[in-house]
Amino acid sequence: MSTLGTVSFYTLGCKLNYSETSAIGRQFTEAGYQEIGFKDGADVVVINTCSVTDFADRKCRNIVRRALGANAGAKIVVVGCYAQLKPEEIANIEGVDLVLGAAEKFRILDYIDGIAGGSGKGMVRAGEVKEADSFISSFSFGDRTRSFLKVQDGCDYKCTFCTIPLARGKSRSSTVEQIVNDAEAIAARGVKEIVLTGVNIGDFGNGTSVIEGVRPRKEALFVDLARALDEVEGITRFRISSIEPNLCTNEVIDFVAGSKRFAPHFHMPLQSGNNKQLAQMRRRYKRELYAERVAHIRQVMPHACIGVDLIVGFPGETEEDFLETYKFVQELPVDYFHVFTYSERANTPAAEMDGAVPMQERKRRNKMLGILSEKKKRAHQERYLGEVRPVLLEKSKTEGILHGFTDNYVKVSFPADDSWVNHLVPMELKNVDEEGLVNVTVAEHVNS
Repeated sequence: MSTLGTVSFYTLGCKLNYSETSAIGRQFTEAGYQEIGFKDGADVVVINTCSVTDFADRKCRNIVRRALGANAGAKIVVVGCYAQLKPEEIANIEGVDLVLGAAEKFRILDYIDGIAGGSGKGMVRAGEVKEADSFISSFSFGDRTRSFLKVQDGCDYKCTFCTIPLARGKSRSSTVEQIVNDAEAIAARGVKEIVLTGVNIGDFGNGTSVIEGVRPRKEALFVDLARALDEVEGITRFRISSIEPNLCTNEVIDFVAGSKRFAPHFHMPLQSGNNKQLAQMRRRYKRELYAERVAHIRQVMPHACIGVDLIVGFPGETEEDFLETYKFVQELPVDYFHVFTYSERANTPAAEMDGAVPMQERKRRNKMLGILSEKKKRAHQERYLGEVRPVLLEKSKTEGILHGFTDNYVKVSFPADDSWVNHLVPMELKNVDEEGLVNVTVAEHVNS
């Protein structure tokens, strides 16, 4: 079958970006392009970018240069958050042909014929980047075990450290009906697990629904979406990727505890265990509310896995402030952290605040919390040794070894061939190996 050419993709950043890259990829294949590997010399290379931190920006620039080296003469297209925030900066990278922000990234095919490719002097649309104001359905597909399904986009919160509202615009979401249809389409492809993604997924239903053209009815909130998805046949497991603690209500927690398909796994950003920093960050809760949410999860789901986002080195964070955060999360019954070293971001209030913490000190604090996170993760693993839990098996990078996660997010290692991939298997957790994975054995028969 003849094609219009070849295309490759490189995705940086969050699960939401992966879902959107897949949606863009389907547009290319439906138009007649063949998707190939990033290093295989494609005619068109699409780089979907992140801009959460300064490190993410630097990585993006590096990937653009790698794309130029591996794909001589290719049309280089940069889209996503970095493209939205700093289009002129990207346009000045030699070899970039097309820059599309949040509002235009799903229209790459409208522009692709208008650029020469390989010259870096094509139709760079840096001056026309505008805020996205519509919701575009998207989900990832390629990993036959798991799919990332976008349910919400944008954010109305104004956290002082964050550029995401600038990059992705106001909070908006799809309809329950459309997302259920997407989930059914994913199930039809044989995928067993769906991870619900978005910028602020707990805000589902509070923004504008462009599909209907009106604000959704008040009752169509995140918990209503979850209830509808829980009835989708063919999906073994749903996971909530990340949800704000003020939006992770007891109603949501209680629903997950009694649901058929939602995993007992919550990832809630805390950012700081110090109320002074939380106020300076303009977070919409105090640490006491966070502790209440964790306590309720533990009450109704003692076996649940709870993950935490933390930022260290925020302007004005003294050693005493940091130690207060450290002690708070040390005593909190949670299971792992994602720790981010604060970096100044242009056009954010935090970048203008006094009391900058030296970078060396920021890194020291990050390391301290990282060590504590590893201890909590190991305790979570060891707590369930000897128990039988369901594991969804998936490929690993090692031949003859499969990996997988239990319902409560314990990562396991299992010697088996690929015929076991995408099966939900009752496994007995045996011991933690040198790589920090839990070795398992089959407890019962295989469920397809």
